[in-house]
Amino acid sequence: MLRQRGSGLVDLNDAAIVIIGSGAGGGTVAHELTSRGLQVVLLEAGRRIEPQDFVQEDGAAYGQMTWLDKRRATGSWLAATVSPAAPLWTVKAVGGSTLHWNGLAYRMQEHEFRPRSEYGAVEGATLIDWPVTLAEMEPWYVRAEDRLGVTGTHGIPRHGATNNYRVLWNAAKRLGYSKISNGHIAINSEPRDGRAGCIQLGFCNQGCKVSAKWSTAVSEIPRATATGKLDLRTGCMAVRIEHDAAGRAGAVVYLDAAGTLQRQRARLVCIAGNAVETPRLLLNSESARFTQGLANGAGHVGRYYMHHVGGGTFGLLPKPVNMHRGITVAGALFDEGRHDPRRGFAGGYLVESMSLAPSTLAMLLDPAEWGARNASFLEGYDHLAGMLICGEEMPRADNRVTLDRTDKDHLGLPVPVIHVDRGANEAAMEAHARKTTRALFEAVGATDIRQLRTALATHNMGTARMSARAEEGVVDGFGRAHEVPNLFVSDGSVFPSSSTENPTLTIVALAMRQADHIARGLARGDY
Repeated sequence: MLRQRGSGLVDLNDAAIVIIGSGAGGGTVAHELTSRGLQVVLLEAGRRIEPQDFVQEDGAAYGQMTWLDKRRATGSWLAATVSPAAPLWTVKAVGGSTLHWNGLAYRMQEHEFRPRSEYGAVEGATLIDWPVTLAEMEPWYVRAEDRLGVTGTHGIPRHGATNNYRVLWNAAKRLGYSKISNGHIAINSEPRDGRAGCIQLGFCNQGCKVSAKWSTAVSEIPRATATGKLDLRTGCMAVRIEHDAAGRAGAVVYLDAAGTLQRQRARLVCIAGNAVETPRLLLNSESARFTQGLANGAGHVGRYYMHHVGGGTFGLLPKPVNMHRGITVAGALFDEGRHDPRRGFAGGYLVESMSLAPSTLAMLLDPAEWGARNASFLEGYDHLAGMLICGEEMPRADNRVTLDRTDKDHLGLPVPVIHVDRGANEAAMEAHARKTTRALFEAVGATDIRQLRTALATHNMGTARMSARAEEGVVDGFGRAHEVPNLFVSDGSVFPSSSTENPTLTIVALAMRQADHIARGLARGDY
């Protein structure tokens, strides 16, 4: 198949820079490279959804955006019991999961770049230090915050406090906490950078209808398209990456929107499919040279899957809260985000204000209590407030993504299996966090407190981790594969540890840094 030349389209026989996935990592790298005058082919498995087409009801929105291709969960985590066929919430559309994230844009802390050095040995975990430091990341964090329009940075005003956030703030103050903030959110508090200001519609998980929330779909990708250097191909599922005799990536084989197998020659490849689809593609790209999968000579591809220690707590307050009004996750308590082994676990956690729609909250309540008790709780919806736990999960070698080659999806590809067993560190952290959130609600007089466990995993990380030493990971500090010099990983798969903070800002900052490294290398003739 020949693609038309002259309007950003690339011939399949031309050696191109090929990026797989258009989310926080892939979309950012695409924009950074095209803005430097480089031609990019961007393969996106999903379709484009226009902002006006987002629906504001949880069930319909889930069906509209979610990656629903066949997957399977195993292990002791809750998803394997209650949602084994759909264990993750990732988006299959242009923009990836930046369509449904809540905009929390927090920097990692200095100690979190050195988990092996700071935490020491943690039972069952395989910790390494990141091959990049906070000092090295600082300028890229600054650039990323400016690009995303993060409130409380670059002179960008914060949002007004929602009632739900005020519950968290007041409770935290009564218990003696001091680090509480409703800043650092990548949702415009006023019009900026071609995007509208937030109108506090609420239900941010479902996609922002006014594009106040940053996503690559409304920011990076339109700008990359405007350069005339982007060839965006939607509905195109990458099947495998081929390499030449020297072991360099030479082509990406993909199924196009019509189901036809295509082969795009590649000068350089960046994979940004998320922490399940990225290792799936590498493992499916095995060859006589790479018998365990592409870039997997050390056997680390797919290992160290992480998704944060999570869970929610909701309380019935004496007066109306109307938590659904305004930003879904409007701020956080940071005091517990420190590393303090005296608490009985390594790493820390955030407590984030959170609202849920009635239908979603109903699904997450304890099913053993269905009847009058749960019904009365939901009847008091306007008096409810919510809090979310976001804690550091340890990287464990056997928490991993593998392929079941006896089970195929609708495209005939091996089904990914996500296996997770919870460790003692995670159990201790969750118990501490649940005690904290209960105390917070008690401090403001909540009369009915419910604690929920979330089954669907978000914040998916690990599975192609970066490392200073090739024998300890898959890619180096710039995301370049140790074994394949023109192959990069550009998403959260590269995280050696999960940190306490939501990962998107770090993914974008790493992607900007990676793109700069790639552009400089191309200028030198390295690729």
